[in-house]
Amino acid sequence: MSKYNVREVALDILLSIEKNQAFSNLLLNKSIEKHGIQGKDTGLLTEIVYGTIQRKLTLDYYLEPFIKNPKKLQDWVRVLLRLSLYQMVYLDRIPERAVFYEAVEIAKKRGHKGISSMVNGVLRTIQRNGLKSLDEIKKPLERISIETSHPLWLVERWAEQYGVEKTQGICEANLRAPKQSLRVNTSKFTKEEVKAQLAEEGIQVKDGLFLEEALETQKGNAVYTEAFKQGMFTVQDESSMLVAHALDVEPNETILDSCAAPGGKSTHIAERLQHTGQVVSLDIHAHKVKLIEDQAKRLGLDNIDTKVSDSRKVQELFKDETFDRILVDAPCTGFGVMKRKPDVKYTKTEQDVKQLARIQADILRAVAPLLKKGGTLVYSTCTIDQDENQEVVYQFLQEQKDFQFDTTFKERMPSVLHPHVTESQIQLLPDDFQSDGFYIASLRKKV
Repeated sequence: MSKYNVREVALDILLSIEKNQAFSNLLLNKSIEKHGIQGKDTGLLTEIVYGTIQRKLTLDYYLEPFIKNPKKLQDWVRVLLRLSLYQMVYLDRIPERAVFYEAVEIAKKRGHKGISSMVNGVLRTIQRNGLKSLDEIKKPLERISIETSHPLWLVERWAEQYGVEKTQGICEANLRAPKQSLRVNTSKFTKEEVKAQLAEEGIQVKDGLFLEEALETQKGNAVYTEAFKQGMFTVQDESSMLVAHALDVEPNETILDSCAAPGGKSTHIAERLQHTGQVVSLDIHAHKVKLIEDQAKRLGLDNIDTKVSDSRKVQELFKDETFDRILVDAPCTGFGVMKRKPDVKYTKTEQDVKQLARIQADILRAVAPLLKKGGTLVYSTCTIDQDENQEVVYQFLQEQKDFQFDTTFKERMPSVLHPHVTESQIQLLPDDFQSDGFYIASLRKKV
């Protein structure tokens, strides 16, 4: 490892996320590469970074009584205290003396003697006096907000949409570590072949929850395997795999995936076409289109055609009634994938919800004429906000009289999910199956 220690790298990453709204997952990967961090240190760094972000509001609540002049506290000192307290409260295997020592050393190096003794003082007082109880928070929604570290406006919003009890469940589920789900490349391999290859490489898997082609990693990281390089599977949450099932593609069809990067759903659709037909995959960013191409190449799929395009201007590229089926996996707030991207909690605003709902409606409007009569239009997001999901679909159906709900949608969903289906729509919440939160609606164009 380089001259940096793990906690110092964690501090740099957390500061960058705070100041520049950088994405935690991208920054973490870059830092691991840059400093040559390996083995256990990678796990510790990931744990400290994600954990500190996940629990930020709770940690601030605990720290508050011990900080005399919060306004005078420099950002880096606050973040250092947060990540140190995270280790004290949530990581059993790290001795407190190691946490104190590291924190004081970093404070000495970055600040002056006064700062290092303040950091030492705060942490030792917490050790001596214990933490302020969350029971002191009397308002139920405020309590959920602090206890599960979700901004109050978001908790209030979900409580209105799903009720207080369900909101508590969603927020608690967002704090759990996400599971790694794999989608077998059924166009080339059987599930048994993939299982055998992974077992050989020391990766333990079990069958997924509800789809035949799904596996779930029990031990190890399947990404760093020969099986992955050989295109035997794709890493994709099972809730997201449902989209290709909703589309119900038939051989030789032409499918539009209008917001396709990084390519998980495009490649799944292409696999289900069994080397026939064509998937046209669009994305507004060229570097993201390359990600789709890389995926297709790794999986050995030759029926994907990529284009760089804003899907709101898709009519400039294609004639009306070009496609048998269309997928709009719309840009969204990502409130369903917070356990994977915890920074989303603090960066998104109510304004973002409104703005994204407008973009989502614009995309649906733009692609509608390109669908053949009798064709299927699937709308999906990885959010759980009703304004981006059901409301967008109802508005679309009100405007577009030649579209209706697809009455055969329910039978395409696994039977275990039938209680979650209403009017050809499904909304999975993060606490339903410990999957990502995901929304899918299936619409049919009248003949």
